Amino acid sequence: MSGQDAYRTVLARGSEQFIINKSRFIGHGAPCRTEEEALDFLADIRREHKDASHNCYAYVIGRNAGIARYSDDGEPSGTAGAPIIEVIKARGVVDVCVVVTRYFGGILLGAGGLIRAYAQGSKAALDAARVVVMHKTHRYLFDADYAMVGKLDYFLKFQPVRVNARDFAASVTYDVSVKQEDAPAFLAGLVEASLGRVEPLLLEEDYGPWDEADASATGAEKE
Repeated sequence: MSGQDAYRTVLARGSEQFIINKSRFIGHGAPCRTEEEALDFLADIRREHKDASHNCYAYVIGRNAGIARYSDDGEPSGTAGAPIIEVIKARGVVDVCVVVTRYFGGILLGAGGLIRAYAQGSKAALDAARVVVMHKTHRYLFDADYAMVGKLDYFLKFQPVRVNARDFAASVTYDVSVKQEDAPAFLAGLVEASLGRVEPLLLEEDYGPWDEADASATGAEKE
């Protein structure tokens, strides 16, 4: 993971279910910046699945993973909460809560089977909630003449940026995001590609989400 201050978290609430030996498991994941948010998410899942056999969970809060809690919620000790949190730690994800719901199907899975099932549930939850890398990100606006659009679009296609929007009016206004570490080279390239006719305006500096596999990002526009 590039970027000294970058960290992994999840983008939004998500869930995914699967069946193992007639037991239905549902992995739920959500971004949570505080322990209170994690407990609120857990309470939501418990209300939604109050008839479930178990709602086992784990959460890791803080960029340094300073708060970490888990529970087996009635499953044999060490077979549910521990594998859930181990998957979270292995992915290096923080500010997250994962709940794995189980509806017992009548067939015992044994300790090893439970550990594998809850680990699978944790992975399913993280995938459904979409793990992203949070980088310090700059957001820029700039205007371009219509005659330059083709050249600029081609330039952006190969840059480590995210094109958030293009607004077509008297001129074309681009809204783009770029990781802070890539900003100087991008801005220099933009000036060169536009022959100095584009003047980017720094609109925002904050942490922004980037796909895990998008370490260098792509310039593909996302509508």
